[in-house]
Amino acid sequence: MPVPTKPKENIILGIDPGTTIMGYGLIIVKGNKMELISLGVLHLNKLHDHALKLKTIFEKTLHLIDNYHPDSLAIEAPFYGKNVQSMLKLGRAQGVAMAAGLYRGVPIFEYSPKKIKQSITGNGNASKEQVGRMLQTLLPIGELPKDLDATDGLAAAVCHHFQGGKVSEGGKAYTGWKAFLTDNPDRVK
Repeated sequence: MPVPTKPKENIILGIDPGTTIMGYGLIIVKGNKMELISLGVLHLNKLHDHALKLKTIFEKTLHLIDNYHPDSLAIEAPFYGKNVQSMLKLGRAQGVAMAAGLYRGVPIFEYSPKKIKQSITGNGNASKEQVGRMLQTLLPIGELPKDLDATDGLAAAVCHHFQGGKVSEGGKAYTGWKAFLTDNPDRVK
């Protein structure tokens, strides 16, 4: 008689980068069943030095990786806006979170905000509240957190699961510094 196989467990860390608030969420996937591990935010608004904010993001991401041992990190890609300074700061926040994952050897998957919203709600223009409410139906979140950046981080993880852990349109995967630098030569100074 064949021995029943246990479904493979996959832990996904999702991050919504930011220099004021960084949202994060962790899920564990057993077969096709998703369970919430944790979600929360890192408040950075009391730190006035931008370099200190980036260091704190790096350390918090390392802490999450070291505590939960995710198999992959799904991160929201910066969106294009009119304020160049805000985009630069957001890109730096995303970069240090990615660097923490790469430092620990965790594969990185990047998804556009539109792709994440589309994956969760079916509408790429959904509001943060709509995304949060849909996540409540998918996972036992209970009351939505005050800072919806937490559900945005969780949405990145759930999006990655819904994509089957594969990169599709709107997503990029990096398995190390070399792969990231090859795909992003303009980010190297």
